[in-house]
Amino acid sequence: MRKNLTYKILESKLIQGQLKVGTEIQIKVNQTLTQDTTGTMAYLQLEAIRNASKQTELSVAYVDHNTLQLGFENADDHEFIRSVCEKYGIVFSKAGNGICHQLHLERFTKPGIVLIGSDSHTPTSGAMGALAIGSGGLDIAIGIAKGYYYLTVPKVMNIRLTGRLCNNSSAKDVILTVLQKLSVKGGVGYILEYSGPGVQTLSLTERATITNMGTELGATSSIFPSDEQTRNFLNKQNRLSDYVSLKADENAYYDDTLDIDLSTIEPKIACPHSPDNVKSVKSLEGLVIGQVAIGSCTNASYDDLMKVAQILKGNRVHPNVNLVISPGSNSIVSMLSNNGALADMITAGARLLEPACGPCIGMGQAPKSKGISLRTFNRNFKGRCGTKDAEVYLVSPETAAISAITGVLTSPDELSLSSYEPDSYLINDNYFIYYKGDSKAKIIAGPNIYPFPQGKVKDNYLHGRVLFKGNNNITTDDIVPSNAKLLPLRSNIPALSKHMFKSLDPDFYEKTQTYKTGILIAGDNYGQGSSREHAALLPLYLGIQAIIAKSYARIHKKNLINSSILPLIFKDSSDYLKVNMDDELKIILTDLRHIQVSNITKGEVYEVILQCSDREKDVLLSGGAIKYEEAK
Repeated sequence: MRKNLTYKILESKLIQGQLKVGTEIQIKVNQTLTQDTTGTMAYLQLEAIRNASKQTELSVAYVDHNTLQLGFENADDHEFIRSVCEKYGIVFSKAGNGICHQLHLERFTKPGIVLIGSDSHTPTSGAMGALAIGSGGLDIAIGIAKGYYYLTVPKVMNIRLTGRLCNNSSAKDVILTVLQKLSVKGGVGYILEYSGPGVQTLSLTERATITNMGTELGATSSIFPSDEQTRNFLNKQNRLSDYVSLKADENAYYDDTLDIDLSTIEPKIACPHSPDNVKSVKSLEGLVIGQVAIGSCTNASYDDLMKVAQILKGNRVHPNVNLVISPGSNSIVSMLSNNGALADMITAGARLLEPACGPCIGMGQAPKSKGISLRTFNRNFKGRCGTKDAEVYLVSPETAAISAITGVLTSPDELSLSSYEPDSYLINDNYFIYYKGDSKAKIIAGPNIYPFPQGKVKDNYLHGRVLFKGNNNITTDDIVPSNAKLLPLRSNIPALSKHMFKSLDPDFYEKTQTYKTGILIAGDNYGQGSSREHAALLPLYLGIQAIIAKSYARIHKKNLINSSILPLIFKDSSDYLKVNMDDELKIILTDLRHIQVSNITKGEVYEVILQCSDREKDVLLSGGAIKYEEAK
């Protein structure tokens, strides 16, 4: 069988198992990355692994999320992460360096490697022909300490591109088109592999926008071939030695194919409150806006921001609009400063933020009450921006910039714009600390850093009340609210647990204190969005023993298994309607192939399914991934 690029890489990294869809394999990990909101927990878990030492070729810890230091908490987290890096020989990226995915693409990603990261947008590096996968912090800790990663073999969907973008349509419009066609669940169980003659027309940073937002489809990852565009980018980053040509075989096998003609794509907009609620910009032109935010790991490249500067030059941000811009890396800031583009932005009336995730993660720049915000980000879940009744729309940098000038949503299709790929990129590694590793280095943990909870060995029966019942597409933002006030609590599970489900059920925490153990009920795609394993650690801490849903998002399901919370699925989805809040349930685990749930309150019995590998079942029964690894 002629092989696609995904299977070529998987085959080259295979340690155990067979490349058969739906089965679990163990693959070699070349690189890992963490960021600071997930990193503290990941490195606490690394410390908990007996005799841990770095087994990867490269591991990098980025500080790019919690960069507002309103109190000691964030600074303490950064110092803890730095001290772990010193001990294990992990590269430490200081605050101000830039956004992890942009930086990793610039300085470290290589074609053909396996990269796992404790951030759901790790697939950004797939733009360079790497197999880059987002996962929970514990998977990253095990990846660092053991050098491997467990993966359920996905299907591969070929997204075949023809034509060339025109009329100021951008890479952002490409991925919004894919989301419009497939939905936020359309990529579940797949890796999206891009091919076709249209691929050659996209720069590497344009490809990165597409692979970044492939996460919003629920995909395991997204990947482009490594070709001349890859070679050019690496050469401009003074990393030509990292270049390897990689592509699928001619007439390679794919499980599904989606054809997209780039020349037919028009500027798009994702409307509240989901990235797949996509319409044409033209259909909503004239929408009055109050805020525009440009940047994030999706659209903060040099080319993106040069186009923004070109639009803003000689113009003025509308009096009723607040425009904020967060570049992707310190090097991009320097280049914009050196060529005058930064001055063009500032003169127009833009506010410059440091190169960090900033408002995308809810770290500042919340819109006004009932405000309408255009953002070049990857998510627009309700309340994620920090203002619960705000409406967030996702657009390209070109649409965002012209709309900031006009004060209303405006299509960029009439603009005359040039592409700005430099002859070389400015390289500044002064924000990186390249630790060699010192086993005697002292780990520094401040008073807000608490141990993470661990599961218990499972009995044959689980018992509890239904403490929460949710609908479809419950996000990890719903489970663990993310804003500037709560992000500093990411290292303090006891304090953060008081806010679990706060936006959906303000009384949830109090219920857990009354009943001590409980069960959650949910619809389809439970746990979509961010990789934050806090969405599994909080329920573990609060005594949640199992979740019964119609289906799960990939990363969250993996996090639940690692935390030893059973991710059960209704065998008959209609049984979801029969279970109510406060029902008393008993889950019988004597036969994991036929698990029954007895509804004591109603006198009913439901059958549920545990869709896990044999290894994952052992992880669940043994009390979680760390205990399982210790017992091996």
